[in-house]
Amino acid sequence: MSPYTRTGSRRRGLHRRRRGAIALLLAVPAAAVPYLLLTQDDSQAAKARPSAAAPYKWKNAQVVGGGYVSGLVFNQRERGLLYARTDMGGAYRWDVGAEKWIPLTDWLGEKDWNLLGIDSLATDPVDPDRLYLGAGTYTNDWAGNGAILRSTDRGRTFKRTELPFKLGGNEDGRGAGERLVVDPADHSNLLLGSRKNGLWRSTDYGATWRQVESFPVKGGAGSGAGISFVTYGPKGSDTVYAGVADKSTSLYRSTDSGATWRAVAGQPTGQLPQHGVVTGDGTLYVTYTDNLGPNGVTGGSVRKYTPSGGGWKDVSPSQGSYGFSGLAVDPRKPSTVMVTTLGRWYPEDEIYRTTDGGSTWKALADKSVRDASGAPYVGTHTGHWMTALAIDPFDSGHVLYGTGNGIWRSEDADAGTSHWTIGAKGLEETAILDAIAPPGGATVLTSMGDQGGFRHTDLTRVPPGRMRNPLMSNSTDIDYAASKPSVMARVGTGGKQDGAYSTDGGVTWRGFAAEPVADAHSGRIALAADGSTLVWTQSGQSPYRSTDKGATWSKVRGLGTGAEVVADRSSARTFYSLTGGTLYASTDGGATFTARATGLPADGRLKALPGRAGELWIAGGGKGLLHSTDGGGTFTRLTSVTSASAVGFGKAAPRASYQTLYLIGTVKDVTGVFRSTDKGATWTRVNDNAHQWGAIGSQGVVTGDPDTYGRVYIGTNGRGLQYGDPS
Repeated sequence: MSPYTRTGSRRRGLHRRRRGAIALLLAVPAAAVPYLLLTQDDSQAAKARPSAAAPYKWKNAQVVGGGYVSGLVFNQRERGLLYARTDMGGAYRWDVGAEKWIPLTDWLGEKDWNLLGIDSLATDPVDPDRLYLGAGTYTNDWAGNGAILRSTDRGRTFKRTELPFKLGGNEDGRGAGERLVVDPADHSNLLLGSRKNGLWRSTDYGATWRQVESFPVKGGAGSGAGISFVTYGPKGSDTVYAGVADKSTSLYRSTDSGATWRAVAGQPTGQLPQHGVVTGDGTLYVTYTDNLGPNGVTGGSVRKYTPSGGGWKDVSPSQGSYGFSGLAVDPRKPSTVMVTTLGRWYPEDEIYRTTDGGSTWKALADKSVRDASGAPYVGTHTGHWMTALAIDPFDSGHVLYGTGNGIWRSEDADAGTSHWTIGAKGLEETAILDAIAPPGGATVLTSMGDQGGFRHTDLTRVPPGRMRNPLMSNSTDIDYAASKPSVMARVGTGGKQDGAYSTDGGVTWRGFAAEPVADAHSGRIALAADGSTLVWTQSGQSPYRSTDKGATWSKVRGLGTGAEVVADRSSARTFYSLTGGTLYASTDGGATFTARATGLPADGRLKALPGRAGELWIAGGGKGLLHSTDGGGTFTRLTSVTSASAVGFGKAAPRASYQTLYLIGTVKDVTGVFRSTDKGATWTRVNDNAHQWGAIGSQGVVTGDPDTYGRVYIGTNGRGLQYGDPS
């Protein structure tokens, strides 16, 4: 899944880092720049304690999928019990009756954002109510340690065990696994293979863990990614295998339930194991690649190991400049095995199926019928990053596999011609970088990582496709003209152009004929209230303006590199920029900017209120929420708000004269999403502890609906666009 900062980074899954809290004051002469910072009086602050959470109903604006599903695991005992893990969006359980996925980890909040990358998942083969998640997104120094999230009610609630090391659910090799497994002979025992800290064991249902000292690999192995899978043999065999991402020695075996380990003799070298599955008769199948994946794979194989004298056999269904990753064995028919290719970009990745233990294989792609109506943007090709593959233990024809865009599902994968449909309903894993809700037009439009963005006219339906012309891979910002909301602009990267203009509310787009700096892209875009002027700050560049819909550009005077510009939502000639703690303003259509106030939060997010000239709000992080009614000449700090990550506006409440404020922040020691109908004098929390979605404050995307009172949209980094309505 994608990171995504507004600068348009292309590396998948690099979360937006928290903004710094230190204000940088520019050297602007005090005599030349009026500055005044006021605060509410104590009586008003005392009234501003947040009321109890208002009952809200939260849903996703549907895209269906949108991110990398890295693992799919069926419970072997109970029919229909199936789980999915993702690299940034947490874990899900399949609802058989509703035929959709139920998110299990939305309760993780800002402080626990790193746990939304699920490195591995295990469902108990003895007690189906037990579920274990190996949670942790990154192993970098700035990321926290991983944790085991353990549930005895199928993920409805969890207990947490902190690990003394990190997990890497969004790092290279995340499609391998599973690294976390339950002993079928004694389900109180679990094994966890880590990326940099060896093999670990729990004997008390995951409550406590100790390192397995006898396991030979204690670090990251040759690749730095450590253990790639752990799998038990048939119940009663005491056999366990562990695959290690090392091209010299990549497979170890224990015949005493993990007490001692030895390298498997005759094993392949020069490749990295992705998945390993043991059949009922003790045969082991392993898929291999030449790199960790999911990118960079140019070789690999499928191997079969028969411990009872048969040794190793290469049973690869094909050869080429690609590897093999997804692996599933039919528990009902152990000679039936399915594998997927990885990195076969042309003509497309393939799914193979054998019914004779790998002697012969059938390629399914050309002999399948695919219906993508459940997520039209995906198209009908097989997909990419196909590393998760699962056969239903109770139905040989029921097969699912994950892709970088979600899940494909078949009920007749064992037929001559198989039929596949989108199997990701309820699973939403996009990273939202901006969202706009223009009055009177489309309900909401998004800028997002990996998918570019969508135009939603009905929140209960999947859009017909991504916004096109250009079709961006990443879109970092989108804006509309407040007085002419059908006029819009968006910027990003990965399309034929890096910016585009619309005059029909985003139905159709036309790419900018020119760009300010030819080799730059992404960044932020601001559109004048009447749509006459664009101001674009490309990533790493100074702002430029255009008055001819992007045909020509001129450099803005008075602002430096990286200055983000906001349009006044009423006065067409006025723009603002909050840079380094100084508020700058332009009254000549963005041509020149001069400083108006200093001492403001250096990392603040500036917003202009629609319909009122000169009315500004700053979400100032630890410096709270600030308000100006004079175009930034003076600001008032609302002392009721302890910290403010983002602020947005929506339709005024009945009998209210001022637009509703929405806040991601902290009010009187309570952190969450808040609503105010009285200009911030009082606040009501509208989310709850079950709906927190990780790093929404760092993401900083919140906007109310201008046509529907109470509706608010929240952008997440891995759980798509959430919207809430009063229930």
